Amino acid sequence: MEAALKRGAAARKTVFPLFYFLIFFAFGALFPLLSVYLQEEARLSGAAIGWIMSLPPIVTMAAQPLWGMATDYTRKPVGLLMAALVLAALFGVMYALAGSYRQFVALTVLLSAMQSAIVPLSDSLALRHVHEQGGNYGAIRLWGSLGFAVAVLAVGWLSDHIAFAVIFYAFSLALLAAAALAARLPRYPMAAPGALTRQDVRGLLAARPFRLLLVATFLLFGPILANNSYFGLLIHELGGTLTGIGLAFLFAAGSEAPFMKAADWLIGRFGAVPILLSAALISAARWLSYAADPPLWFVYMTTVVQGCSVGLAIPTALQYARRLAPERVQATAVALYSAVGNGLGAWFCTLVGGYLFERWHIGAVYSFFGACTLAGVLVLLRLAKRERSIGR
Repeated sequence: MEAALKRGAAARKTVFPLFYFLIFFAFGALFPLLSVYLQEEARLSGAAIGWIMSLPPIVTMAAQPLWGMATDYTRKPVGLLMAALVLAALFGVMYALAGSYRQFVALTVLLSAMQSAIVPLSDSLALRHVHEQGGNYGAIRLWGSLGFAVAVLAVGWLSDHIAFAVIFYAFSLALLAAAALAARLPRYPMAAPGALTRQDVRGLLAARPFRLLLVATFLLFGPILANNSYFGLLIHELGGTLTGIGLAFLFAAGSEAPFMKAADWLIGRFGAVPILLSAALISAARWLSYAADPPLWFVYMTTVVQGCSVGLAIPTALQYARRLAPERVQATAVALYSAVGNGLGAWFCTLVGGYLFERWHIGAVYSFFGACTLAGVLVLLRLAKRERSIGR
């Protein structure tokens, strides 16, 4: 009996890491190559591709808070997560069968609405698990970075040697496997379901530290996510190959893992806001160095800097957002944080970056990214000052 209990406990420890590996494997299989598919296989124009690629952040802004409020109302995060995974997998397969611009637009909206729920709900469950059982959220989240890195390399090779549409099938199969695994995620007792009122959300947004965090998230994560759209163009303009672009993404995503593992210890040692400040300063230095027309070898070498910027910023900001919110609205807080950074910030920086790239050159895009991130540093300094005054 004791041996069986130990085996059960050991199995539960592997559920979250494998789950994160699968969902980010799915994302890495599809999203880095989607724009290329629309150009080469669907034969869409550049304007049509730009419009389609601008839809996910907009949908995310609208959908993520709704998912968060639905979770706080129903108190059934695992069920909602499984539904989002299955529906996203279904729309992924349908995407491979689409043949017209209108079909691509409709499926992009539907897929984005489902996909926008996956990471916030997964993060809320993982943080609750760490709170109840102990452990390290960063050590769980690092498996997502590894999954993304493996997918970029493996599925990229398969799409090049078998068929481009394999990106959709790999995406859907990985999400279906994640949905099956989600049934084994632990379910902890939660407060009884109840209507989430406007006063609850207003109270959350009335908290000045939370508002400052949302502004900092917009300014910090907007450039980080928009970089995924322009990093390949930077390497290409500096003389890099398609293989070089894939390897750069692999090194960047893979470098996040050790820093995510160390994030919890660093937060405990130095505090969340100082860690976010350090990550923001490192990001700003990276963007501004890219604006200075660096040699290609320098860009390849600095991909690993993404580890100590993004690898620290993601788990730190997430845990801080959850800490600032009352338990009743924690899922809503995580969803709002994600919507502002992954939605509004990514949309704004991608849109402005496209205008700057068309009007000037790629260096102007990274100058803008650097300026946004430095503005985020100023907001974080205000947040740090407020925390110090409260601490006194």
